[in-house]
Amino acid sequence: MAAAITLAAEAPKLSSANTGFMLICSALVLLMTPGLAFFYGGMVRVKSTLNMLMMSFISIGIVTLLWVLYGFSLAFGSGSAFVGWNADWLGLSNIGLTELWPDYTIPVFVFMVFQMMFAIITPALISGALADRVKFSAWALFVALWATVVYMPVAHWVWASDGWAYKLGVIDFAGGTAVHINAGAAALGVILVIGKRVGFKKDPMRPHSLPLVMLGAGLLWFGWFGFNAGSWLGNDDGVGALMFVNTQVATAAAMLAWLAYEKIRHGACTTLGAASGAVAGLVAITPSGGAVSPLGAIAVGVIAGVACAAAVGLKFKFGYDDSLDVVGVHMVGGIVGSLLIGFFATGKGQSDAAGVFYGDHSFDQLWKQCAGVFAVLAYSLLASAVLAFLLDKTIGMRVPEDEEVSGIDQSQHAETAYDFSGTGGGVVGSTTAQTLAATKNRKVDA
Repeated sequence: MAAAITLAAEAPKLSSANTGFMLICSALVLLMTPGLAFFYGGMVRVKSTLNMLMMSFISIGIVTLLWVLYGFSLAFGSGSAFVGWNADWLGLSNIGLTELWPDYTIPVFVFMVFQMMFAIITPALISGALADRVKFSAWALFVALWATVVYMPVAHWVWASDGWAYKLGVIDFAGGTAVHINAGAAALGVILVIGKRVGFKKDPMRPHSLPLVMLGAGLLWFGWFGFNAGSWLGNDDGVGALMFVNTQVATAAAMLAWLAYEKIRHGACTTLGAASGAVAGLVAITPSGGAVSPLGAIAVGVIAGVACAAAVGLKFKFGYDDSLDVVGVHMVGGIVGSLLIGFFATGKGQSDAAGVFYGDHSFDQLWKQCAGVFAVLAYSLLASAVLAFLLDKTIGMRVPEDEEVSGIDQSQHAETAYDFSGTGGGVVGSTTAQTLAATKNRKVDA
């Protein structure tokens, strides 16, 4: 009886503080998707701005509904080591309002919605590699299929208690494998299928609005604190606070490292480099921030900043058209951050797993990280390429060449991002109608 009373007393109880904190973190992670839309939207040419924004925004709508209908069940339900299942979670049925996520002090609904925001932004990350050339309808269908076939199973591998990578001991605090390597490898798989933009390596394809890029990067940096610190699902033991600190430290270090690389290599420190370096640091610290010290976070940031800055140029060397450097930043940054856990993990953060520099001379944690990294990379690359191939051979993935050259915003959305005529309105045809009306009025006045 005494033992039963002790166990009952130790059972987790709903914490209003942790619940409120996690709801705020969920909102911060959602903010990252519009931030990503601005970040990508400013990097493309003016004729593709709206399409780039919409490729992120449509992910919010599609993935939200899929997550409610069956996605949460596939990702976090109990099942095999590769995919989950819980019939009670289909349509979020049979979940009590105060039912707690196992071993935590937050409701299942709160955990569900926090993870929903991760599922939303991950396919949106892929869109940056496909700028200027993909049909919007094909992209929307790809998002639905990819989230189901790739993201949900991989999330189960990495974060579900019976996932094979989780049981193996792969450390991924907030998504280095499940989010960034997953999205970066998917981007590479798709662009190898759909091909290059018209004018790749020939025409200048400069960002049309660097202020918009910086705004997007700032929103991403801000929202990333919820993305990272919230992934500990509470604030009771200081690990979330460590992750918050390391997120800031690594991001700052990566930004400075990218700018230093630019200055040495190209002679200038650019705003695009500052924004890209910050994102590279955020990506790299995402898997590792709960395992390393702040000094380790500086090392992670510096290494990721230089590695990603060097990697973005590989597309010109190898001839794959990664429009906005998703492969160079997200895939490479995710790989760097995940593997560096095997070197810089202190054993005093989220777990007692230590890296090579802290006594793991058998390389135990490093090989576990390698297993997780390369399994996710291979699966996502192959599965994403197959999905893109099937869509391309059925409904077609690319817009016609003349539409790509004239502007994908007009052909896919019947709108333009900016009205340079000064007459107002964004819908194609409205400016023409107003011009005709003005011409008619001038004739009458005459």
